[in-house]
Amino acid sequence: MKPEPIEISFTPADNQRLANLCGALDENLKQVETALDVVISRRGEHFRLSGKSGQTKLAAQVLRHYYNQSQNHLSLEQVQLGLIEAMNPQNASDSTGNRDEASSKQPTSPTLLTRRTNLYGRTPRQTQYLQQIQEHDITFAIGPAGTGKTYLAVASAVDALERDLVSRLILVRPAVEAGERLGFLPGDMTQKVDPYLRPLYDALYDLMGFDKTSKQFERNTIEIAPLAFMRGRTLNQSFIILDEAQNTTPEQMKMFLTRMGLGSKVVITGDVTQIDLPKHQKSGLIEAQEVLKDIRGIAFTHFQSEDVVRHPLVQRIVHAYEKHDKRKQES
Repeated sequence: MKPEPIEISFTPADNQRLANLCGALDENLKQVETALDVVISRRGEHFRLSGKSGQTKLAAQVLRHYYNQSQNHLSLEQVQLGLIEAMNPQNASDSTGNRDEASSKQPTSPTLLTRRTNLYGRTPRQTQYLQQIQEHDITFAIGPAGTGKTYLAVASAVDALERDLVSRLILVRPAVEAGERLGFLPGDMTQKVDPYLRPLYDALYDLMGFDKTSKQFERNTIEIAPLAFMRGRTLNQSFIILDEAQNTTPEQMKMFLTRMGLGSKVVITGDVTQIDLPKHQKSGLIEAQEVLKDIRGIAFTHFQSEDVVRHPLVQRIVHAYEKHDKRKQES
């Protein structure tokens, strides 16, 4: 039996608020339709929602929430972030945006000193991840793209710098090509590894601003340290991030972990479904999970598709690939 559509109305009609709710050319409504797999028909202040019962109820809840916020312009980013939270029923703030009520049920996300004042864990695992980084000297974050592994690690590092908890931020990444052959890269060492570290740069510029980030690089407060050149170093009073750790060998992972000095904090991020090593080579990240799982002082966060915080479609893409891979394994 086909579910009955849901009809909601916002009365008395306020054309400005309705315009803010719908967005230019109904872009906000299209975002809700795509993210929640519903169809929204509108006539003035009256909305008709068609689709699966649970999804239409959620879409109605989302529209009411956005209408309550529509005194001001709603940016596309606001809408997409709100949809991500709504699609996760156990997120850090509930699907109506009521963080106070949700906070009594879920752990509170740590406050980070960055340029982004609205930065917090948007899913329970993100909140757990931020807490683990603060409470442990070594933290592993493992999961699909878009779950905030790298971005939240950089945010925590910026926070530690701002609070003078560390004196340096060191960014590390293995220079392994993702299936392509880039050939010879010109320039000095930093210029050669820049393409591989671009996600870390993007996060720094977003969290600190371009000018401040550039000054920190000039002062060597922020340092690029290619994994291949880490051997023999001892890193004290540093916040060290190893990104794309699934592309380390077991020997490289052991070498990296033993570089940690006094007063330092280490975060290792990676996605074990996107390993670009030769097929016969075991990933250092996979081995580290097995070897270090029982060591006190080391934390692991395993992200899932519902933790994806990008365009709402990305979460559905990751989930679809997970289902496809599971079917392949079963067949």
